[in-house]
Amino acid sequence: MVDRTPVVAGIGLSDYPKAPHLDAVGHHVLAVQRALADCGLAKSEIDGFMCAQGDFTQPDNAGTMAEILGINPRYFDGTAVGGSSFELHVQHAAAAIRAGLCDNVLIVYGSDLYTKSGTNPGFGAKKPGEAVPGVLQFESPWGNSLIGAYAMAAQRHMHEYGTTSEQLAAIAVACRTHAALNPNAQYRKPMTVEDVVNSRMIADPLHLLDCCVVSDGGGAVIVTTAERARDLRQPPVYVLGAASAQTHWNISQMPDYTRTAAERSGKEAFAQAGLTPDDVDTVQLYDSFTITALLMLEDLGFCKKGEGGPFAASGALQLGGALPLNTDGGALSSCHPGMRGIFLLIEATRQLRGQGGEAQVQGAEVALACGSGGWLSAMGTVILGKDKA
Repeated sequence: MVDRTPVVAGIGLSDYPKAPHLDAVGHHVLAVQRALADCGLAKSEIDGFMCAQGDFTQPDNAGTMAEILGINPRYFDGTAVGGSSFELHVQHAAAAIRAGLCDNVLIVYGSDLYTKSGTNPGFGAKKPGEAVPGVLQFESPWGNSLIGAYAMAAQRHMHEYGTTSEQLAAIAVACRTHAALNPNAQYRKPMTVEDVVNSRMIADPLHLLDCCVVSDGGGAVIVTTAERARDLRQPPVYVLGAASAQTHWNISQMPDYTRTAAERSGKEAFAQAGLTPDDVDTVQLYDSFTITALLMLEDLGFCKKGEGGPFAASGALQLGGALPLNTDGGALSSCHPGMRGIFLLIEATRQLRGQGGEAQVQGAEVALACGSGGWLSAMGTVILGKDKA
């Protein structure tokens, strides 16, 4: 019988963090070329395609991108819910492969955000009188910004549990420590907790160094069957569990600013995998802001609610600690070209292959990737393993 267990067989990164020679389409193309070369799969074998570019008026939307790449899939998915889209894609790809709807799924993303926008991608509050589309029309006129939304979550967590700026800063320091080991990371200069809390306040209590970088970049992931992976170049990385959940979309509708849908997606993914948080060797978490990663650590069960701050401050998130976080440097120091979820999957795969270089987590057998889309809204959790469950 054919083994249709879904596995990650190929990964590829485009040039990052700054690539003025590439537009968004170029990032997609380069990442796909590298992912195919990584695993040895022929492009003609790709029969499933997933891409998170959702605006069909743009040249890099999902439908047009498949055409540009010369791929004619029999299974197609343009799910776009922000940074967690790619974890949802893995969930969908795994289900489709098990059901026999397709055999080899390509997931891809690319963005020239830095080259196009510089360090100011326009995430601030709208100017008075400026037209705002869709549901944001009910929030933007009051002056809140993307960063302000996350600041509200941080303020509430501090109020509820006594979390401190220094504890949040420990997350940024852990990511910078790992970025120093990544020759491609945007920022590699050593950083201390004091550096973070003394950096410019952006939206109280989040400082400049609590916030992600703005970069260019792209990535591609190829999911196939365990059967097909036996003949490919890389050791298979098994999809042990994959789940998603959403609690709200607009930040004003978030039921509890200290809890995210990662509670549900994580619980389901662990149940599928037959594992617990204690079985995880490294986590790749969406760190758009330090508070994002802290909430995920708690919601996924790596520490109790309210204990994320002390857990981060203990050094547990650094290499050699109990739970190394974002070993490529994360969005806080390595790259964030607009949506980062695919980079979490790629780094988790590298770790399980033993290809982490100086940032390799020794003996890593299980890795978890959790993406966040919207405003702490749509969460996708994927558990990967060196061995089949």
